[in-house]
Amino acid sequence: MLREAFPAITLVPRRSGWNVRTKVLVFLCVAAVYLLGVFLWGLMLNPELYAVRYADKLIAPSLAHPFGTDFMGRDMFFRTIKGLSNSLIIGLSAAAVSSVIGLVFGVASALIGGKLDKFILWCVDCCMGLPHLVLLIFISFLMGRGAKGVLVGIALTHWPELTRMIRAEVLQLRSSQFVQAAYKMGKTRFEVAWEHMIPHVMPVYLVGLVLLFPHAIMHEASITFLGFGLPAESPAIGVILSEAMQHIATGKWWLALFPGLMLLLAVILFDVIGENLKKLMNPQSCNE
Repeated sequence: MLREAFPAITLVPRRSGWNVRTKVLVFLCVAAVYLLGVFLWGLMLNPELYAVRYADKLIAPSLAHPFGTDFMGRDMFFRTIKGLSNSLIIGLSAAAVSSVIGLVFGVASALIGGKLDKFILWCVDCCMGLPHLVLLIFISFLMGRGAKGVLVGIALTHWPELTRMIRAEVLQLRSSQFVQAAYKMGKTRFEVAWEHMIPHVMPVYLVGLVLLFPHAIMHEASITFLGFGLPAESPAIGVILSEAMQHIATGKWWLALFPGLMLLLAVILFDVIGENLKKLMNPQSCNE
């Protein structure tokens, strides 16, 4: 009776779109909780939990030591948590600085144009034309290595792709009617950029920022692994993996397996967050 009285109810495809967005939100929440949990746990972790204990060196994974212990008797589970937290701090900080550089350069390049546009595009081509890891190592070495060298190196090398994306968005907006109306009302270029351009490119910026995080974390671990990043006494994933290479041939597989998997999981989850944010910000995702 109800279906006959209201036949249009069966024609509204709301359930499918709601399911897609629900799945996206679930993926986002799970990834964010894991990464935030590791980040905060590493910050509050007691150093005594991964302190040197020579009596417990090179113990295989067990209930007492889920990830085993290393050649100095340090618990690999807690050391991995602390190392991943440090890698997240450095990677996120450097990616945030690099994204701001990309946002400023992208908006300025498209809005001002002329020689500034040519110069920024030349810088983009130079950065993208050079081998990324070599450029990172070179900058980190010039800055004295350590956390400072890694931060500066990642911040100065990860902005070009985001700059291109934002520049393309601003170029489309530059000729729109509301921007031309703002100029006729006496707005300066800075005011137009702040009031109109940046709010419109913010979704692209946020997705690009999140997708920068896994690259920054992986590159931090890579140059630290090669000896051009954080010092050996710092608990970081790159340091842990570098030390593990000396013992893998003797059958101590756990020294590299678990830290590597934790790093890989963090990178994959950041990529999941970025891709799902892209779906959420796409109006067409409601119709899938």
